[in-house]
Amino acid sequence: MNRFLGLVVDKTEDSFSLDLKELTLEDLPPGEVTIRVHYSGVNYKDGLAGIPEGRILQTYPMVPGIDLVGTVMDSSDSRFSEGDEVIVASAELGVSHFGGFSQVARVPADWLIPLPKGLSMKEAAILGTAGFTAAMSVQRMEENGQHPRYGSILVTGATGGVGSTAVAILAKRGYTVAASTGKETEHEYLKKLGASEILSREEVLQEKKRPLMKTRWAGGVDPVGGETLTYLLSSVRFGGSVALSGMTGGKEFTSSVFPFILRGINLLGIDSAHVTNTYRREMWIRLAGDMKPDHLLDEIHGNEVTLEDLPRVLSAIREGSIRGRTLVKL
Repeated sequence: MNRFLGLVVDKTEDSFSLDLKELTLEDLPPGEVTIRVHYSGVNYKDGLAGIPEGRILQTYPMVPGIDLVGTVMDSSDSRFSEGDEVIVASAELGVSHFGGFSQVARVPADWLIPLPKGLSMKEAAILGTAGFTAAMSVQRMEENGQHPRYGSILVTGATGGVGSTAVAILAKRGYTVAASTGKETEHEYLKKLGASEILSREEVLQEKKRPLMKTRWAGGVDPVGGETLTYLLSSVRFGGSVALSGMTGGKEFTSSVFPFILRGINLLGIDSAHVTNTYRREMWIRLAGDMKPDHLLDEIHGNEVTLEDLPRVLSAIREGSIRGRTLVKL
């Protein structure tokens, strides 16, 4: 397969383009393993890669797509052989190295995760970077003492990829889950994932920003940031944790030292892009085992599109109009 299709973003001082192009193996960046891509997921970061002011891509031209699942076509690394089923998620994929929005990819062998037992390639793609981030959020919270017996966990931005998967993982692990969303039409979807309470977006945005409010939540998973984080920090119980992984609600928030020194709140920054490969493999084994949301993966999998559909889909994810995980089938 020397010729194949990929979505290419290019930018110069005078122009910006987002085009489907025919590529060859010679166009791909260096790496020990060449992969026939079966699926890539659409993430918010990919949406930002599709606009000139997105500030995500480190070099141009670039093939976006920060995760992929596929089979090895060729490998010069003894750890991988032709036909192996593999995952690549985060690292520098789709940011400074050609990513998953291409029928063929070439990557460093150290980035590859063997598909763990218990996951099909499609299931791994549904989870993708968003599922990895959600699982990492839950694990970090539990490492800091979070437990179902302490009360409800609030998941913000709950219809997005990270939020949807976090609701499902938490529910599977026995937590009582509340979900916040600005989409009134998606309440039934969130209940199917395991949410027992639904909050409107307005309920988690304070008109009067107070550093401490009456405690309501045992902890929170927050892929939104902004003033939603302000609300969470002010309303989480003593010793609870808030796992922060995104900024779709803005990069600024208002708080004080009070939640941290008077309630012992743990604010946990979740960066799924720069963890070690060993950590990544361990996390994927958990996603195939005790953190796998099983039948709920079908609910999280909202849509399947082609490369030709991507410009429209990238716009939709920036606007917040996508539910769950959208897969690109290549």
